[in-house]
Amino acid sequence: MIQTLDVISVNIWQILISLANLLLIFLILKKLLWKPVQKVMQQRQDMVDKQFSDAAEAEAKANEDKALWAEKLAAADQEASDRLAAADESARLHGDRVIADAKEKAQGILRHAEAEAELERQKATAAMRGEIADLSAELAEKLLEREINADDHRAMIASFLDEVGDAT
Repeated sequence: MIQTLDVISVNIWQILISLANLLLIFLILKKLLWKPVQKVMQQRQDMVDKQFSDAAEAEAKANEDKALWAEKLAAADQEASDRLAAADESARLHGDRVIADAKEKAQGILRHAEAEAELERQKATAAMRGEIADLSAELAEKLLEREINADDHRAMIASFLDEVGDAT
């Protein structure tokens, strides 16, 4: 039993015609589509290259701006610390002036109080002298009014000293 397989036969003419059709379609597609596709691909490549170059430029500008702002920030920090130092110094000088003024006023008040105390002491001394003079005058008046013996004399002195002690 020999069987022939007609289904699996190889037809060379059919293969050559298919290859010729394929070559013809390839040439037609290459002629019609290859240049426009290449043009679109080149445009896309140019656009991607331009985006990369723009990104590189933007990055370089951003780095320049970052460096510039870092310098400005450092300068601002330095200026702020200088201002703080100046304010501290000014506050210290103002505090020193206030303390010096307060000390001067306190010394003035003390001098005034000492002067008033001295004046009061002098007034008290003058008042005591006046009272002693009055008491001495009274004592002399009493002595002159009567004759004094030794006991009377001692009693008068004791009385005088008691009055002087009560007055002070």
